[in-house]
Amino acid sequence: MKSLLTCLVLLGATAVYAQDETTKQTEKDSVAIKNDLNEVVVEKKKQAVERKADRTVFDFSEQAYLNSGSLMEGLKKLPGLIISDVAGMMYQGKQLQVYMDGRPLNIYSNELTSYLEGLPANSVEKVEVITNPGAEFPATSGGAIINIVTSKKNKKYLTATYSNGYSYTKYTTGRHRFNNSLTVSAANKLFSWQIQGGQSYTENYRRNSFVNGNVVLSNNLSDRVNRYYYLKTGLKFDFKADRLLVNYDVNNSGNDAYIAANGEGFVSDDKSKSKWNYQDVMLTYQKRFSDVSKKLDFRFNFNNSKNNFDQISRLSGLNVLGNDNNQNFYQFKTDYTQDVSFLDKTKVSAGILGDLLDFEAMNFGVRNLDYRRTSAAAYAEGQFTYKKFDFIAGGRLESYNVEGHTNTGELLPFHKTRFFPNATVQYNIIENVYAKANYNNKISLPDTSALNPNNTNYQNPNVATFGNPNLEPTFFHNYELELNAFQYFNIGYSLTDAKNQIINRIVTTENGAASITQNVPSITIRNFNVGIPLPYMLFTEGLKKTLELDFNPDEINFMYIYAGNQKHNIPGLDTKSIWSYNIMSQILLPGKVKFTTNFNTSNRGGYYYYFKANAPFSQQLDVTFAKKFLSDNLSLSLYANDILNTNKQNLSMAGTNLTYSSKYDTRRIGFSLNYKIPAKNKPERESNLLNSNPQQKQNTIGN
Repeated sequence: MKSLLTCLVLLGATAVYAQDETTKQTEKDSVAIKNDLNEVVVEKKKQAVERKADRTVFDFSEQAYLNSGSLMEGLKKLPGLIISDVAGMMYQGKQLQVYMDGRPLNIYSNELTSYLEGLPANSVEKVEVITNPGAEFPATSGGAIINIVTSKKNKKYLTATYSNGYSYTKYTTGRHRFNNSLTVSAANKLFSWQIQGGQSYTENYRRNSFVNGNVVLSNNLSDRVNRYYYLKTGLKFDFKADRLLVNYDVNNSGNDAYIAANGEGFVSDDKSKSKWNYQDVMLTYQKRFSDVSKKLDFRFNFNNSKNNFDQISRLSGLNVLGNDNNQNFYQFKTDYTQDVSFLDKTKVSAGILGDLLDFEAMNFGVRNLDYRRTSAAAYAEGQFTYKKFDFIAGGRLESYNVEGHTNTGELLPFHKTRFFPNATVQYNIIENVYAKANYNNKISLPDTSALNPNNTNYQNPNVATFGNPNLEPTFFHNYELELNAFQYFNIGYSLTDAKNQIINRIVTTENGAASITQNVPSITIRNFNVGIPLPYMLFTEGLKKTLELDFNPDEINFMYIYAGNQKHNIPGLDTKSIWSYNIMSQILLPGKVKFTTNFNTSNRGGYYYYFKANAPFSQQLDVTFAKKFLSDNLSLSLYANDILNTNKQNLSMAGTNLTYSSKYDTRRIGFSLNYKIPAKNKPERESNLLNSNPQQKQNTIGN
């Protein structure tokens, strides 16, 4: 134990010194000042990982091992982030709500999967995992938020960036994936504009099975083709100090799947067709004052999501399923921020919000769910600095009104008004080294995919999926402790106490098995995580020499080791914790070729809610070679994912004899390129258009 502690201290010291020296050097080298037409151009070096008071930011734009392939593939490589069919999307034990460019997507389940698989990772600038949402975020964010930022910097001249990717895999037969995207932006004296559009074509393979004891309920083999198109637009009008931003996004996907299945008492051959259309409009007016610390923003957001799912038997020609749903979401909010003279440094903010969600589901043209939810909220929050201490304290008052009906009766109404506090205390030990404690109280309302009584997944005579229109909200108490040193070394512990937790379960039925959604009275989730950077020069140069060198951790040979432990305590169920591990290695080869290896795995026997992992939950080895050409305007990467073909799932269902196993076509090879088309004009002003709703209070704690 003593030697282990010594090792951790040495590694921490190495990271601290390296980043401290890098910071000093970066301030000298990365800030280029050019006197051209009386303008100053500031160029800032990006960091692979940046930790702030409430979030961890992962840079995708410069990390080839993250931005090669689909966004889904990139997200799965982030340490601490788990994405699966059964567990959903979780980060360090917390269920994530998905945002895009600062606003909630309000899409779930199959639609969300298609969205993340269809969007190419090289179209994303960065991903923010907000583990401590403050009072300015809706209390319905639950435990954590993942914000996918696709916006690019818009300059005052015509710029264009083209991205492309391709990958190939062979399971039973060869399958292909490719994507193309283009971002164009410019500005003039009246307004700035930006357009980002693209498409992807994906061929997928999947096999899964359900077994009850020694009885095979279902063996499925599916071949899927998904076509996805997207367009993101932004306009910005300047009115002296004020600004008006207009954003319109549209996404469309079509998914065709051919499923051959057999099991006890049946043989089937089906085709499913899923069509999804999503549109989002955001209007933002930003009022600015002579006091630059004052900010007043007004935002209106509307989005619509439509989905159609049909399953047709190719043996009989009959429609097995014919389900549709339509969702409209409206939101208005305003936020005000101002610095005040109190203690060493103080910032206060306040705001109001109102939203409306309408959802309807139909089965073969008959409406069997009509769901309506309205909410109103007001918040206030303050940030204070006193000597080496930083504080954030706030509260949010929210009121909910939920009602609706199915074709058999009224839903249980939910009317509630509740206050949700949050607080953060941080002690800055030395510059860029801090210890932090956080608490917040949140709520999670059932998403519409969980409420939908209709099956929007493949089903056969022995296996089905059901929603639950009578789900009730979940209330969370979230606690977290963290020690962080210079972005890369961190150790943390969090505890979530959930009441009425909404979960997915697979249970036995009279005909076989079914995936259902239900409330569990109480669950406690404990999470421990640690991340350690390990420079390879420590072995070649020794500790003393390493501490004397001046280097940037993002530009040296190093290994990053992450380990996380989650334990779900559920009354009446004897659960064991599950360990997840991630190792990322970066080696700079001759010719400035960056070689990156990423490996993740987990132990056996651990539980995610009611699912027991009989095999590693996710085990995969990926390698990437990346290089820049043409004055760094062209980035090219070659990659091979899941080289050992070990990424598969095998799960037991607590309280049953059911076993579920699945395998996707995860072993694949491909390439990705990103070309910034050179412009002859000289740069002037930069602005951000597609990200019209950035975090208003860029918290300085932990920066």
